Amino acid sequence: MIRATEMGPQRIALFGYAHVPWLAKNQRMMPEEALPGPGERAAQAEAAAETLEALGYQRIGLDHFALPDDPMAVAAREGRLRRNFQGYTTDAAETLLGLGATAITKTPFGFAQNVTETGAWAREVAAGRLPVARGLAVEADDRLRAWAIERLMCDFAVDLAEAARRHDAPADWAAEALERLGELRADGMVEIEGDRVCMTPRGRPLVRVAAAAFDARLARSEARHSLAV
Repeated sequence: MIRATEMGPQRIALFGYAHVPWLAKNQRMMPEEALPGPGERAAQAEAAAETLEALGYQRIGLDHFALPDDPMAVAAREGRLRRNFQGYTTDAAETLLGLGATAITKTPFGFAQNVTETGAWAREVAAGRLPVARGLAVEADDRLRAWAIERLMCDFAVDLAEAARRHDAPADWAAEALERLGELRADGMVEIEGDRVCMTPRGRPLVRVAAAAFDARLARSEARHSLAV
């Protein structure tokens, strides 16, 4: 960690190893019992974060760090931070074009992912076809929930009434999400006051778990990825 900072980076994105042998077959060679458990992973992440803070970096959201004068740190302090599937950003563009195998493209109308196998991707391109494997058209409810999730991930807090006003949604649009947050709230990880949902300091490492409560598509998705901790 210290060696990385000696190169003078303005920003650092710090991610834990994602063990997904059902997606990355080569990971099946690694025995799962040799990997650290959730508690150990959390301790490692906190130790790394404390090291970076001692070196002058500020925590940005869940997994990014930046020097105080970096535009990302400024945006975080001013409530202008954004997040997409690549991480935190100061870019407010609504369109992101993904190039290459597995790349994801985002537009105001939905998402598209390119084929994941390099050879298949190259053959599609050579044939003059878009190498897209799958896509998702977003609806008004998706945009509402995406806004709420982004604010929670960026600010560790979200105003549900503001989300409803911005997206012309009913006042009780988040009722089911609030129920799903019940356990985190009981454990002191989340505070809910009126229409405001806020991660407590000790609950911030679990912000992805809280954000998932607002994802209406997650419960019916068969896709599995890495654990939040």
